[in-house]
Amino acid sequence: MEKAKMSSYQLFTLILLFELGTAVLIPIAIDAKQDAWLAILIAMAGGFCLFFMYYGLYRYYPDLPLTEYVQILLGSVLGKGIAFFYVLHFLHTAAMILRTFGEMLVTIAYPATPLFVINALFILVIVYMVYKGIEVIARTSEVLFVAMCLLLLSGFLLLIISGTIHLENVKPVLEEGLSPVIKTAFTGTLYFPFGQIIVFAMIFPYIKERKKVKRTGFLAIGMSGLILALVAAGNISVLGLDLASRAPFPFLASIQSIEVAGFLERLDIYFILFAMIGGFFKISIFFYAAVMGASHLFQVKHPSRLAYPMGIVVLLVSMAIASSYTEYIQEVRIMLLYVYMPFQVIIPVLLLIIAFFKNRKKVI
Repeated sequence: MEKAKMSSYQLFTLILLFELGTAVLIPIAIDAKQDAWLAILIAMAGGFCLFFMYYGLYRYYPDLPLTEYVQILLGSVLGKGIAFFYVLHFLHTAAMILRTFGEMLVTIAYPATPLFVINALFILVIVYMVYKGIEVIARTSEVLFVAMCLLLLSGFLLLIISGTIHLENVKPVLEEGLSPVIKTAFTGTLYFPFGQIIVFAMIFPYIKERKKVKRTGFLAIGMSGLILALVAAGNISVLGLDLASRAPFPFLASIQSIEVAGFLERLDIYFILFAMIGGFFKISIFFYAAVMGASHLFQVKHPSRLAYPMGIVVLLVSMAIASSYTEYIQEVRIMLLYVYMPFQVIIPVLLLIIAFFKNRKKVI
C-alpha cells in the first residue's frame, strides 16, 4: 500500500466532490417526476446505511483496503477472485464516467473535436495525478472544493436574481403517492451516486484521524444529498418537469436560462467548470482504486507503474462502451441493478457478516 496520509477534511472534500461529480449534471431520480428531490433525500438516507456498513468493515480492518481484507474474509482463491472483479468494476466505472464527460464536452463545447481526443486529454491529466499519489489528489481537492462552492453559490444566486425559478413547477408534492418515489430512490438513486462511495473502502486506510472517518463521511454524504436535492428541485422549477426530464443536461439548461440586466446571460462556463472539476475527481478516485487494487493483487511494488497502461485501458473502454450516447444511457440503467447492487450491497453485507463472526471476540 502507498505510504501516504490524508486529513479528515481532505476526506470530506473528496467525498463531496465525488458525490456531486456526475450526479449534479444529469437528471437523476427524474422517474419520481416533480418529487425527484424527495427521492434523492430518501436515497441519501439509504446512503447513510451503506456508508455505515463500509465503515463497519473498515473498523475491523483499519489498515487494509477492500481488495486485501476480502481475501482474509473469503480465503485466498475466492477472495482474490472477488477482489479482481472489484478492480474491473472500478476500472469500468472510471471508463463510463470518462465517456459521460467526453460526450458532454463534445455536445456543448467542442462539437468539431473527436470524442477520442477529448477523452485522451482528460485521462492523461488524471493518469498523471494518480501517478503522483493520493496525497496530491487530496491536496488538490482542498483547493478546487472552494472553487466548486463559489460556483454553486453564485449560480443559485443568479438563478434567483434572474427570476426564472417557478416553485409551482414542483407542486403538487406526492401527487402519485409515496410508492413511486421510494421505488425510484431504491432502484436507481441509491446506487448512483450514493452507493458508489464503496470506492472509498480503498482510501480509508490513509486517513490519519480514524475516529473522525464516520462523522466526516456522514457529513459529506448529507451535504451532497441536500445539494443534489436542491439542484433537482431547481432544475424542475426553472425548466418545468417535461423539459427537465427530456434534457440530457438539465443543470446546463437551467444555467442557460439566466439573464440579468440584459447582458449577463449564456453562462455555460459555469456548467463546464463544474463538470470538469467534478468529473476529474470522480474518475481520479475510481481509477486510483483500480490501480491500487491491481497492485495488491499482482504484488506490484510500485503501483504508479500501472497508472499509464491502465489509463490506456480506461480510454479504450470508454470508446468501446457504446456506439452512441443513447445506447450508453440504456447500459447505465441496466448496470444500476445488475452490477452496482451486487458490488455495493450484496457482497459488502456478506463480508460484514463474516467479519462479525470472525472478530466477535475482538474489541473495535
